Amino acid sequence: MPAYLNAIGTAVPAHDVHAPYLEIAPYFLTSETDRKSFAKMARRAGITHRYSTLEPADPSRWTDRYDAEGFYRPGAFPSTGARMKRYSREAPALVDGAISDLAEQAGPDWAEGLTHLVICTCTGFSAPGIDHHMVNAHGVPSTVERTLIGFMGCNAAINGYKTARHIVTADPTAKVLVLNVELCGLHFQENAPLQTALMFMLFADGAAAALVSAEPTGFELEAFRSDMLPDSEGHITWDIGENGFDMWLSGRVPRTIFKNLPGHFETLAADAGGRDIDLWAIHPGGRTIIDAVEAALELSAEDVAYSRGVLNDFGNMSSATLPFVLRRMLAEPRSGRTGVAIGFGPGVSVESMVFSEAEG
Repeated sequence: MPAYLNAIGTAVPAHDVHAPYLEIAPYFLTSETDRKSFAKMARRAGITHRYSTLEPADPSRWTDRYDAEGFYRPGAFPSTGARMKRYSREAPALVDGAISDLAEQAGPDWAEGLTHLVICTCTGFSAPGIDHHMVNAHGVPSTVERTLIGFMGCNAAINGYKTARHIVTADPTAKVLVLNVELCGLHFQENAPLQTALMFMLFADGAAAALVSAEPTGFELEAFRSDMLPDSEGHITWDIGENGFDMWLSGRVPRTIFKNLPGHFETLAADAGGRDIDLWAIHPGGRTIIDAVEAALELSAEDVAYSRGVLNDFGNMSSATLPFVLRRMLAEPRSGRTGVAIGFGPGVSVESMVFSEAEG
């Protein structure tokens, strides 16, 4: 029995923080050389907007606080515990926005018959969590089967859809809600070196809500592949530190992707059965990540336009980002198209899937 990605709703917080961050970040850099390098890379990043639950402070207050509430204060950045409390408060509201958008795509009765809930997140944890919020606030039955996919990084959306497909192919009456919610802005670090400051320039907050069922609308989820690229264990790391979660994103990641992705794609091409690939949903992990995929698979600028558009408009929202790309594709239906989605996470790990547009 086929499984279909029927609809996706997305949401971001109200506060656009990209331009303010470009002004604040140089304060953390210790040399003029680093500041010039940061400015150069910012101009080349391919990002215009990124959103956060935290409202930036007026520049006149930067000696006292970096956000309007004073969550981030010079010399007194919050502990991991304080950041998790903030996550437990803000994540449900962000999910509410994605559910509202989903209802516009799937109708007000979207939750009718819902049997399973899959939640993907790597930027915060609390219990009772978003699963309880969905029952209390959105009419999800208390008997819904719940699964948490945690700490798998930017490619976790594909793991979520894969899990949903397994459920639906095992039970065609199942209806699965897959949620991705990430508050990357809660892990900002003070006095970061240049490489870390550049990394924070990529990340943002966002949420997505997707329905997967046997109803033949949207995208059929045809096949999935997983891989861990060789000699890349330390290229992307994500650890729980004393003052937030600590991420490392090596400059070697694009080269590792360029070198190894063609071999991974051979299995996807076989899964596609020789069909032309019309849609390329590449995780917008950063401009150089998209560049590496484009070069490795010999894609055109048009092939990666959806991914570059999401990167420009929202930045990298970790696991929530790829659903933003797929939502834009779903909004322009055209029967018969075949697509490939590819995401990257810690390791470097690769998660990918082949999908096709439902007929009619």
